[in-house]
Amino acid sequence: MSAGTIPARPRVTIAGLADMRSQRQPIAMVTAYDYPSAQIAEAAGVDIVLVGDSAAMTVLGHESTVPVTIDEMLMLTAAVRRGLRTPLLVADLPFGSYEISDEQAITTAQRFIKEAGADAVKIERGGTSVERARAIVAAGIPVMGHVGLTPQTASTIGGFRAQGRTAEEAVAVFRSARALQNAGCFALVFEAIPSAATEAMMPLLHLPIIGIGAGPATDGQVLVFHDLLGIYDGHAARFVKRYAELREPMITAVAAYAEDVRTHRYPAPEHEYSMPAAETQLLIGLLPEPAHPGDAVSGITPSPATA
Repeated sequence: MSAGTIPARPRVTIAGLADMRSQRQPIAMVTAYDYPSAQIAEAAGVDIVLVGDSAAMTVLGHESTVPVTIDEMLMLTAAVRRGLRTPLLVADLPFGSYEISDEQAITTAQRFIKEAGADAVKIERGGTSVERARAIVAAGIPVMGHVGLTPQTASTIGGFRAQGRTAEEAVAVFRSARALQNAGCFALVFEAIPSAATEAMMPLLHLPIIGIGAGPATDGQVLVFHDLLGIYDGHAARFVKRYAELREPMITAVAAYAEDVRTHRYPAPEHEYSMPAAETQLLIGLLPEPAHPGDAVSGITPSPATA
């Protein structure tokens, strides 16, 4: 389906996502980090847009998600908000912005709703994050949870690797998921979990589950914008599917521009603004004489392109 044939849709809501789960309608979720990517997500007709802390890597050039700050995430979320009308907008709370206390978690979440226009926030892990989720929900802010591979704490779970690959590990993932569900989360992200483990857990949970490397049994899927479009040059996880390879065409286009500048092919006459010859002569009369003949500014003398 082309962008021009996508029908107008009502705004996606949390209740609507629950209905999609009950009706077995798959949920499409994608990340976005700025106004143009938000516009693309809007035009493509996705259901949820996540301003992920993956921006630390894909946009800001860090090696992990940990360094991104609250202010950086607020700026990115506000930009995405301006480009969206229909999808539900979820913002990641960055590492260090909600773990200390319920008060810290609520204050941070409120900023993303009030200042950046997010519809909901997302936090990672079970454990103490369960209490943080409960507090944020009690403060009137919808929360999406995230279990399995949790990038913010990857160093404590053995790095960027699949979780729940043994029965004991999978039970631990399930317990975290159930605890976040009981805390009031409206949805969960399952990341890098074996498909068999996901399939076994799904009947035991009653909220929408969005997978990323968790197999086809989830209620929906999410991918990082730069991964699915082939823009990001970093490591691509096993679960990434490239729907385009845009990085090389982008490099080719910018290199062609640079070559045109260096060989004086750009700008060409069609890229210039004209000025009447009489005005050009008047301008020359109004400008001071160059200090030395060789100091004359190129382009002051009228040319066919500007006359």
